[in-house]
Amino acid sequence: MQNSALSPQEDATYRKIAWRIVPFLFLCYVVNFVDRVNIGFAKLQLLQDLQLNNEIFGIAAGMFFAGHMMFEVPSNLLLARIGARKTLLRIMVSWGAITVLLMFVSNAPTLYLLRFLLGAAEAGFFPGVILYLSYWFPDHRRGRITSLFVVALPMAGVIGGPLSGAIMGHMHHILGLRGWQWLFLVEGVLAILLGMLSLRVITDRPQQASWLTPAEKTLLDTELDASIARRRAVDAVPASLRDVLRNPRVYLLACIYVTIVMCLNAVGFWIPSLLRQIGIQQIGNIGWLSGVISIISAIGVVLVGRSSDYRMERRWHVTGCGLATAVSFLLLQFVAHSAIWTAILLSIASACIYSVLSLFWTIAAAYLEGGAAASGIAVITTLGSLGGIVSPVLIGTIRTHTGNIYGGLSVVAMLLMAGMLALLRLARAPRTGLAEAGATRQH
Repeated sequence: MQNSALSPQEDATYRKIAWRIVPFLFLCYVVNFVDRVNIGFAKLQLLQDLQLNNEIFGIAAGMFFAGHMMFEVPSNLLLARIGARKTLLRIMVSWGAITVLLMFVSNAPTLYLLRFLLGAAEAGFFPGVILYLSYWFPDHRRGRITSLFVVALPMAGVIGGPLSGAIMGHMHHILGLRGWQWLFLVEGVLAILLGMLSLRVITDRPQQASWLTPAEKTLLDTELDASIARRRAVDAVPASLRDVLRNPRVYLLACIYVTIVMCLNAVGFWIPSLLRQIGIQQIGNIGWLSGVISIISAIGVVLVGRSSDYRMERRWHVTGCGLATAVSFLLLQFVAHSAIWTAILLSIASACIYSVLSLFWTIAAAYLEGGAAASGIAVITTLGSLGGIVSPVLIGTIRTHTGNIYGGLSVVAMLLMAGMLALLRLARAPRTGLAEAGATRQH
């Protein structure tokens, strides 16, 4: 089913909004994710320099999500009060500064502390952007727009993989600094610059946008009000924090999100190590191959998002991609002798798990409305951060004691399978609402 009944004015308005706000948010998310996972590249030198092991690396990677979890709800509630401009400035400048400080780390406790502070600084970025997009795009548009935004994750690999490999390979020992120190310095400064630029680029709400005409603002208000009405018709969570915290569906979605985050972090943190384990030793080559995997992932996310919007269907797209990710993880151990097959399976897993992330939020948002949106999205992402804490620690510990990464990936894969089956069985209402919305737009 396709939304073919759009008026030229409506289509032009949403295209105008998308071109105005999405590219900058996309770029911010690229830098955000690069700074979050660049420790995966840094570890190729950092562990040996500081005489640390994979278990310590796993704990350090997980500490990011401990800080993230503690500050995510307050950050999202603050965004709803002070707006996206000031929130992006605060988040990006602080996380960039802490990324720069990582270049001075010298032991495990300092690494743990700075990763925790990085998570605390970055908390609220992703759920804040999801909330911000809900101010500008109604439900029938948001799947496509969210997919375009989430493409930033694999694009972070396209850019960040070769960039990280080049920095560590070519700047090693310049001015007496190690390659991993240059990595944190360069990528941290990028975040600071983007944060300062957000004050000029971002508009908090449509009614404040001088670049929209009065007719465009009226059209947008009408569409957003209609989306809220449709969500209420499919048993959305009432607009209060108390009801969000008492609603079991929110906790179900949070549990499912835990399994998604576990797999996202397996892809984000461990691809460089896995590529080295199968025999690719040059950091530059690891960076370029990671970039190729990310290009394939970006294409996959766009195609899946378009398919989901065309059919106005979410659950089967999410669960199908989630199960494909899990199966790819399980098969990796059987192709450990082949760099080509390993790259193919990693490409499938990466494309599918990023597609899951994108479309999962269209399901979650269908349960939330009005004042519940900020708190509801933040509650789900906060509880979901447990997956970010557990996943790297689990995989790192198993790898330290077994010598390979595949056991940990298999555990994560089976948990994701359980999460996808739970989504299929229990998260039914949003799909009905989307179908009704699609039918409404056809007439």
